[in-house]
Amino acid sequence: LAYIAGLPLALGAFAAGLCCAVGTGFIKHHSRVKEDTVMGVVFTGLFAFGLVLFSRTPSDMHLDHILLGNILGITHSLIWQTLALGGLVLGVTLALRRDLLLICFDPGQARVMALPDRFLNYLLLALLSLAIVISLQAVGIILVVAMLVTPGSIGHLWTDRFDRMLVIAVAAAAGSTIAG
Repeated sequence: LAYIAGLPLALGAFAAGLCCAVGTGFIKHHSRVKEDTVMGVVFTGLFAFGLVLFSRTPSDMHLDHILLGNILGITHSLIWQTLALGGLVLGVTLALRRDLLLICFDPGQARVMALPDRFLNYLLLALLSLAIVISLQAVGIILVVAMLVTPGSIGHLWTDRFDRMLVIAVAAAAGSTIAG
């Protein structure tokens, strides 16, 4: 839709990510379906909608750049943009780490503590969307999904302590990125 409207694709990707986050949060709060399942359905639904629009809109863009990324086409300004936005995501996540952790694992306790649970939940989903958009241009949609799921799964398999899990997940993500 951003391409059709003549807007920057990164802006359109972030708007789509926010729609995914809001849709995920809304469906999760109004159904019994787990959040990861809802996110998968909403994400793939929006992806399918995008593919339909892509196939119906004449353009000189290549679908393989969207699916697989274009690591060789990353400019210096894009690297700085990625570092800045990634730093923003990291900073907000670290600043609100305890609240976000409580929202994710014990939302009842978070409500008792009068934390703005819905705001924090949507903020976490928005941060996730921003992280996805940041990495889309380099690695594409397929690897973004893999990089979201795999490091956390590796960390979860190796430990049951959350702090260790974070370190292992980051190490696995960084190691696979460097090896790749």
